Amino acid sequence: MRKILFIVNPISGGKKKDGILGSIRQRMDEGRLEGEVRLTTGPGDAEKWAREADVDVVAAVGGDGTVSEVGRGLIGSRKALGIIPCGSGDGLALHLGISRTVSKALDVLSDGVVTAIDYAEVDGQPFFCTIGVGLDALVAQKFAASPRRGVETYIEEAWRTWQHFRPETYRIRVDGQEQVFPAVFVTIGNVNQWGNEARITSLASVTDGLLDVAVVHPFHTVEIPLLATQLMDGHAHRSHRVTMLRGRRVSIIREAAGPAHVDGDPLEMGAEINAEIVPGGLRAVVPTKNRL
Repeated sequence: MRKILFIVNPISGGKKKDGILGSIRQRMDEGRLEGEVRLTTGPGDAEKWAREADVDVVAAVGGDGTVSEVGRGLIGSRKALGIIPCGSGDGLALHLGISRTVSKALDVLSDGVVTAIDYAEVDGQPFFCTIGVGLDALVAQKFAASPRRGVETYIEEAWRTWQHFRPETYRIRVDGQEQVFPAVFVTIGNVNQWGNEARITSLASVTDGLLDVAVVHPFHTVEIPLLATQLMDGHAHRSHRVTMLRGRRVSIIREAAGPAHVDGDPLEMGAEINAEIVPGGLRAVVPTKNRL
């Protein structure tokens, strides 16, 4: 039986974790899981505890921010990342086929397989899902500042931001080959989505040793319903408003420093952003039948 450390972010996604904690403890009482539960009190706890733990699996109970912290603590070790997704987006978990239903996520931890997956680095810092600049980075800033969570809040913030948004011109360099694009936003993906099955880098894989880049060109408001449908159907790559690129090393050069997002968290980054894939650099527990 795998020994598991559950690292719980009690505030992720604005959701209470009492039910999840009860399910974990019940399985431990039944002898179906072995391990320990710890609740974070602030940034840095999850990464430190993951790095120091003497276990087989460290399970992140939270959203992509918690997953990223735990993942950073596991890089270079033989310990595997597990996920019980309960955040606002859950991009890595959904890409890996891990259900948001707690009982099914717990089943993966006990019965799933451990496999090597890619992660990436942006300006030397690890990331696991996506990074981006442009409209979605501005929305991520406003979403983070909002007291409300959930898809509806994100859509409201996106619509308000769109009303006054102006596209920017980007130089995109992929494995040394540079192209120039006007764009509403540019997303670099290790996984196929931002989260909530919004699959912006729809063909991305975590086992191909490559990063996928989605360049979304300027579009008219009337086109939003079609673009949104393609995004949620996993067909963003088929849109004539989207250019998809792929490579091991990606640079985004924009007009000036400004907002960006990394694994859903907003931050300020420089005018040039450099990302590189680390093939098979992280071990993760995934569903047995999932094809990565």
